[in-house]
Amino acid sequence: MGESAALIRPLGQPGDLGWVVLAHGELYAAEYGWDTSFEALVVQIVANYANRRDPQRESAWIAEVEGRRIGCVFCVAADATTAQLRLLLVDPAARGYQLGRRLVDECVAFARAAGYERLRLWTNHPLAAARRVYLSRGFVLVEEEPHRSFGADLVGQVYELALTPRTGPAVGASPEGT
Repeated sequence: MGESAALIRPLGQPGDLGWVVLAHGELYAAEYGWDTSFEALVVQIVANYANRRDPQRESAWIAEVEGRRIGCVFCVAADATTAQLRLLLVDPAARGYQLGRRLVDECVAFARAAGYERLRLWTNHPLAAARRVYLSRGFVLVEEEPHRSFGADLVGQVYELALTPRTGPAVGASPEGT
């Protein structure tokens, strides 16, 4: 399977929501030893999206190859000016084909088009591959805090990406623009 073999489509087919929960629960238990409290969090996120989604400001995507789901990402409203990237996942068999980057790019493009000023995400330190994707797309670490969640000692990390240019003169510019 190459990068071009994967289709990224809007979430919305029967089974998509359940697959997101199942894939997250199984994958994070297998790779990081996380317990079912993580799966319960994913259930909440997916249910909130399914029940309260504003289609103008929120969307989600599924990556698939030959009809088999292999990845996902969600873009949801955090507040009036901030979107939140959630639930990025790429199946281990599909890693190395830039799918994480493609999914994040979909989320960033949507958040920009929806008029958000920034895109924010929360992750945890063991997720090194995802962190590399976020950093490659311009996200900046703005906060870190140790916590115990999902049956593990973790360091939570918040990253942000500015989506709109700042208004006003550039730093160091004179008011006259000279």
